[in-house]
Amino acid sequence: MTTPISTDNLDRYGNAALPWSRPRDGLRQETPTADLTFFVATVRPDGRPHSAGVGAVWVDDALYFTSGPGSRKSRNLSTNPACSVSVRLPGIDLTLDGVADRVTDGPTLERLAEVYRSGGWPATVEGDAFTAPFSAPSAGPAPWHLYRLDLRRAVGVATAEPHGATRWEF
Repeated sequence: MTTPISTDNLDRYGNAALPWSRPRDGLRQETPTADLTFFVATVRPDGRPHSAGVGAVWVDDALYFTSGPGSRKSRNLSTNPACSVSVRLPGIDLTLDGVADRVTDGPTLERLAEVYRSGGWPATVEGDAFTAPFSAPSAGPAPWHLYRLDLRRAVGVATAEPHGATRWEF
């Protein structure tokens, strides 16, 4: 289970620190069925930033996302696995920082393919990656790699009551 080791209240208006359970429960409830847009930010070898949409799901208190091996984001992650993933959940904007690890073990791939299918993307496992009749244009052509974000830090800014802004370290 992902449990913060520290919590910092970033709010300047007197609101209390937000509990980690708020964004965590939002991720649990909203993925994979809600129409959420996730963006992963990576760093090119020359230091320039790169951001692109990804198909992401929250499973067993971890964020997983996909990307084609030839895409800019996958090439960046192969050189520097540090990345950030951002999403707007109902009532809270969230940024997750960490290190992306490629998932290649069959049981995890099968389990995550099932989760993606439950959300409407007909993913199947082929070798150590996913295939499907379609994916997002930014994913590149099949096969698609699966990554697990090893969460290090998250920042949430509430857009609904109770308001606040909080950073969690893991």
